[in-house]
This record gives sequence, C-alpha cells and structure tokens, in this order.
Amino acid sequence: MLPAPLPRSFFAREPLVVAPALLGAILRHERDGQTVEVRLTEVEAYLGEGEDPASHSHKGLRPRNKTMWGPPGHLYVYFTYGMHYCANLVCRPEGTSGGVLLRAGEVVSGLDVARSRRPSSKRDSDLAQGPARLASALGFVREDDGRDVCSGGSLEVLAGKAVPQRRLRSGPRVGVAAGAESPWRYWIDGDPTVSAYRPAVPRKRRPPASPGS
Repeated sequence: MLPAPLPRSFFAREPLVVAPALLGAILRHERDGQTVEVRLTEVEAYLGEGEDPASHSHKGLRPRNKTMWGPPGHLYVYFTYGMHYCANLVCRPEGTSGGVLLRAGEVVSGLDVARSRRPSSKRDSDLAQGPARLASALGFVREDDGRDVCSGGSLEVLAGKAVPQRRLRSGPRVGVAAGAESPWRYWIDGDPTVSAYRPAVPRKRRPPASPGS
C-alpha cells in the first residue's frame, strides 16, 4: 500500500509543530516525466511577521514572499546567493505567515535522476544534504513557488515511517544570525544525510575611510 499524502490540515498548524512532524515524510516531485522522492531528515521552522527576525516574512508582505501568506500546504521557493533555490512548506492558516525550510533528506527513489542533477556529489548521502542540494535533486525552480502539495499530481508530501522519539533532535538553525538562539532546527540523529551545523558568521564592517584617503 502506498503511503497517503499529508492533508492540508497537517500544514495548517504552527511551524514548530509541523517541522518535527515532517521528519521521515517523503517529498515526491515529478518533472519532465522524471520522479525523485526524498525522505526528509532535517528541517527548520520559521515563524511569521514580527515574530522571527530570521524569517522571510518578518518585515511584512512583499512580492517575493507572498506565498508565505497563502494557503497552507503550498511550496515557497526562493533564490539565494544568486545561484541556488531553496524550498519551504507553508504553514498556518491563509492570511498569516510561517513555514518550514526543507534542509536535508535521503533520496529514496529516482537516484539516477538526482545524480544527474547533482553531478558534483561524491556520495549518495550528499545528494540532498543541505537546502540548495535538496531543491536541486528534486528539480525545483522558481516557477515551483506557490505550487500546492495537497492536491495530488506531480508534487506531494507523503506520510513516511514514524521516526522513533529517541532519534529526534533539535538545536539552533544553521547559518542564522538573527534569532540564532532559537532551537528550531529538527533532525534525525545519526542519519548520514543531515547537514553539518555551522553557526552564522557576523559580517565585518569596513572601518570608515580616513580623511584624505
């Protein structure tokens, strides 16, 4: 029996509830007749406007982040560092904002496709290890922003095998300076696909130029 797709009510909850519940779930995406499935092993929760300085929605609604205010159970895709896409699942009821960043996972179907999309990966455990790699392995592009994961078809999140409570961990989010103390990253302990923790490095400000320079 195939695993059941997660319903919209699953995502219409607080990100801090949805995030750990997503561990072990399977994200399935078909593009151009090629399907890749990734079992989620690491995620990060982000709250909404005025609540979480690290969230894209913290400073309010913008054209770039409008998907975060839409119905729950939609994909929010953004471009970062001028070279990578990352993907989130929108949480909370429509009109509010919040989401879960998909940080890492294990490719459980479509390995050859994922390898072709990630030719620099030396091991299969690297294919979706990190949010940009995960998005690349699944074939996400900017046009996937706003897509519904609860309506069936080529993009859906399937219920996976429950992860034992003893293997669940939480801690600081990776590379986040604002709100760095919040333990809103969740992962499966001991899984080789989980990304390495790296704290944010504060940007150094250049000293003002001296007169006459």
